[in-house]
Amino acid sequence: MIPGAKSYLELSFELGELDPATAEAACIEAGALCVSFSAASDEPVLEPAPGELRLWRQTRLQALYDAQGADPAWLARLAAALGIEASRLAARALADRVWEREWLRDFHAMRFGRRLWICPRHESVADPDAIVVRLDPGLAFGTGTHASTAMCLQWLDRAPLTGRDVVDYGCGAGALAIAALKLGARRAFAFDIDPQARLATGQNATANGVADRLQLCERAGDIPPGCHLLLANILAEVLISLNQAFATLLPPGGQALLAGILAEQEPAVASAFLKWFDIRAVAERDGWVTLAGTRY
Repeated sequence: MIPGAKSYLELSFELGELDPATAEAACIEAGALCVSFSAASDEPVLEPAPGELRLWRQTRLQALYDAQGADPAWLARLAAALGIEASRLAARALADRVWEREWLRDFHAMRFGRRLWICPRHESVADPDAIVVRLDPGLAFGTGTHASTAMCLQWLDRAPLTGRDVVDYGCGAGALAIAALKLGARRAFAFDIDPQARLATGQNATANGVADRLQLCERAGDIPPGCHLLLANILAEVLISLNQAFATLLPPGGQALLAGILAEQEPAVASAFLKWFDIRAVAERDGWVTLAGTRY
């Protein structure tokens, strides 16, 4: 530990039966500097409704405290306030660091397909033929590290995109829209119900020099019909609910790429789109499936 550096204590526990808001309030009441939620299993959470706190079925709460004054009696009081056994609390000491740099240290350039790369701003790609999307992890989902995003990026790398108009529905950080533009798409329309995602997408588009060809859409109704390709990396249940809306947006011959689908959900999603699309699985990885369909 660096002499004089501030030290912190991270407490974490699985929520189980606890109400998230009540648990968060108890941690803050006990002096937490910040509280975050993360998955205790490999399950994504995408596209919450505005103002909704949508969590994983198995969720871990992490709370950061100033280590000074932390002792067994304090831990026991916190456990009692949470209504759990103290043995459920996992604790670890953390030295003060530049946390943004720590985060970026684990995020490196990744290649998808033959020429497409997602690269953080602190790294470079030596391949002269590379198509590079500069993207740092941030407030919005979708930097290529999840299997669903990776499969979409690999599909885009080999897709004929020159001169085509693309919709990124549930854009997250904008990786798919920006990649499509860099691969030759004419225009991209990026929609997300999360304003932080739209903000991140706009910033990333500017950083990649494609902001003049990307339109941010605050409402789904702002997306013009008639685009050539619709990309949707969201939850299976949301995809199913949007089947007719997607069919309306695309003309005959238009394509849809659907992701965020667990392998066991593939039949239900495919069935929901069969009325309007010739649809099939085009990739599978780590229990996730990506579907592609052509509008009848």
